[in-house]
Amino acid sequence: MSCLQNTFYTMQLFSTQLLPLHFHSYQFLINHPSLLTSFIFCSFFLILFSFMQWWHHHHHNHKRLPPGSLGWSYLGETLKLYSENPNSFFSNRQKWYGDIFKTHILGCPCVMISSPKAARTVLVTQANLFKPTYPPSKEKLIGQEAIFFQQGACHSMLKKLVQASFLPSTIRNSVSEVEQIVLKLLPTWANRTINTLQEMKRYAFEVASISAFGETNELEMEEIRELYSRLEKGYNSYPLQLPGTSYWKAMKREQQGIKSKLATENRGLSWDDTRHMPFTTRVMEETLRSASIVSFTFREAVRDVEVEGYIIPKGWKVLPLFRTIHHSPHFFPQPYKFDPSRFQVPPRPNTYMPFGNGVHSCPGSELAKLEILLLLHHLTISYRWEVVGNEDGIQYGPFPVPKHGLPLKITLRKKIFT
Repeated sequence: MSCLQNTFYTMQLFSTQLLPLHFHSYQFLINHPSLLTSFIFCSFFLILFSFMQWWHHHHHNHKRLPPGSLGWSYLGETLKLYSENPNSFFSNRQKWYGDIFKTHILGCPCVMISSPKAARTVLVTQANLFKPTYPPSKEKLIGQEAIFFQQGACHSMLKKLVQASFLPSTIRNSVSEVEQIVLKLLPTWANRTINTLQEMKRYAFEVASISAFGETNELEMEEIRELYSRLEKGYNSYPLQLPGTSYWKAMKREQQGIKSKLATENRGLSWDDTRHMPFTTRVMEETLRSASIVSFTFREAVRDVEVEGYIIPKGWKVLPLFRTIHHSPHFFPQPYKFDPSRFQVPPRPNTYMPFGNGVHSCPGSELAKLEILLLLHHLTISYRWEVVGNEDGIQYGPFPVPKHGLPLKITLRKKIFT
């Protein structure tokens, strides 16, 4: 209840209940006009002062809220977000309102941030003022005990436990294990049409399972996979470079040199080999930029916070828009053009965040990069593929995924590097 409402309520209580109980006091005021005038004067100024405080507080905060639209009651702009390309949804509002704007999605008032500096403020420099969060529906699904929601000492302890599987030494020693998964998986694709989306999920799951659980029998793995598939509803995907493009040809030449070396030395891939794939690495980096795995992340202001001149009220969600930053022409010229050469020069600080930023960034980022490199190596040197059907592109429901799972026909090469 506001100060103004409290004042009116007090005056109403005074006039309707206290005065009748003190009729003689009321008569006394009537008989002494100067006291009555003073009482009215004080009451008036009390109401006026309370109103001015309320108006100043409301007007001050309202004026400094980021521009934007909260849409319809409760639904906000959720339907718009889920019914159109999220890239267009965010980029249009960025054009209308600027790099920081408000909206209302998934039942929550939100502030969207597409400024690298502001994103760093939320995720790194003032991360203590923005706790990790999700909309209530998603938070219930994940569970409040998840590491994502923890902070301070608890988060540090859990992160150390998780990072034990992703230490540089652990990643280096996992090259052969991940390669074996690739070599086991690829023959099952040969000479048939695969659903690329589902197969990529299968591959990523098996690599993650080895890192998280070590060796497990097939029955246990299938049970874990079934539980995970119930939880997982959609992934962002990264596109494959199809045969015939200049990028694919260049990547093929690079992998040919590595393959020749491996054949001479009669061994599999090593960590050092993956560090000598500069072009393939740039293709991977450009893929992660153009089709960001994490479009945005959720934070919640723990108190009123000022960011770049705007007030973010306590309890509001704050979403750094990684995908929007990655598609900004100010940081990546011709952002919708697939151009790996742009990564010959490191991007500007805080403009490239495919795995997030700060203490809650993805701990498995290096493992994810490794599995991409190993898959691309064996796929490009041993197989051909082509899209099946005429329909391709991206569909949103709500996560961006390839239409029909991007069906590909995979065939084994008769001769290597023909």
